[in-house]
Amino acid sequence: MDLTSLSTLLAQTAEVAPAGGNLKFWAYAGFITLVLIFLALDLGVFHRDAHEVSFKEATVWSIIWVSMGLLFAVFVYYGYENKWLGLGGADTPKYNPAYVAADPNSKLIIEGTVGGADAAQQYLVGYVVEKSLAMDNIFVIALIFAFFAIPGKYQHRVLFWGIVGALLMRGAMIFLGAELIMTYQWILIIFGGFLILTALKMAILKGNDDPSQNVAVKLAKKMFRTVDFFDGQKFFTRRTVKPTYSIDPKTGKEVQDPPPAGSLGKRAITPLFLALIMVEITDLVFAVDSIPAIFAITPDPFIVFTSNIFAILGLRSLYFCLAALIRKFRYLKPALILILAFVGVKLLLLSVPPYLNVIGLEPQKPIKIDTVVSLVVVLVLLGGAVVLSALLPAKPGSEKSGH
Repeated sequence: MDLTSLSTLLAQTAEVAPAGGNLKFWAYAGFITLVLIFLALDLGVFHRDAHEVSFKEATVWSIIWVSMGLLFAVFVYYGYENKWLGLGGADTPKYNPAYVAADPNSKLIIEGTVGGADAAQQYLVGYVVEKSLAMDNIFVIALIFAFFAIPGKYQHRVLFWGIVGALLMRGAMIFLGAELIMTYQWILIIFGGFLILTALKMAILKGNDDPSQNVAVKLAKKMFRTVDFFDGQKFFTRRTVKPTYSIDPKTGKEVQDPPPAGSLGKRAITPLFLALIMVEITDLVFAVDSIPAIFAITPDPFIVFTSNIFAILGLRSLYFCLAALIRKFRYLKPALILILAFVGVKLLLLSVPPYLNVIGLEPQKPIKIDTVVSLVVVLVLLGGAVVLSALLPAKPGSEKSGH
């Protein structure tokens, strides 16, 4: 089926849809189904057996995930241009051009048609911003795995289920955020201010490097029985003694020996599950930063959701690519701080001027930074950080001292 036939089929589907039917539901359903297929193939086929992910394997998967994320922009272009499944239709949330250009007393966010080129630009900027902010997540995940001494062959399982939890949390936060900004548009001022404060906090304060001091970890250890050893890839175990392993003469693979008689007790949490709790909390914290950032690009929940999900889908392979190398890019963290600050300023310039009368000043026209300009700024900051890190490497031994 060629592109013209597909467009005709989707248009016919729209014509025969029942009155009041929400075609966008099928756009979301199709995207989520695609993501679930990817995840099922990832865990059930390519990573069925626990193994340490090599740099080569991680690089290949990173290229695949990034390529898929970028190729989805092509679907966004044609989907919005041809109004497939209601995408880009008259009920699409968008920032009001009249609000910026002429009438700051009008609504900041309105509903209207969005063309393919605008939608694709918004998706690409959102994807790059979310992907760049995910870099900082890798630092923390590496710290968590080191603290809990998670073997390399089990790290993929923790990251996989961490991503599944992230999909659910971010989906809920995105649609809640979209509903809030459509109802209370002044909330964008809070989003912008929060991003600025987060950038300042990252620049000035140093986080707690001890995961054992996290409230969730302490609570889990108090409420549930825990063990200090691993039982393969299991998050829970009934073993009371550390398992032993031997080589299967038939396959030549390492297998777990049966538990000794009388060594099984009540179900307990392994360090693998404690690491998963920390990974989920880490993603929740970063989601609170990154989701307001993408709402500075567009209020369209479909673009916000899809760009966000594609950005974090490749986080696992990106981790295995960069975990050992990322500390060498010592200027990456300052670049991420500047990206957060830039997006926060962009959101404040758009949302604050019409509300200046609240503090006794004359309301002004909002200032909207073009989407292409935003993309260039983000790419220049990231590229500059990599180049500077290569030209001015850290002194030997300084990498161990943290950021």
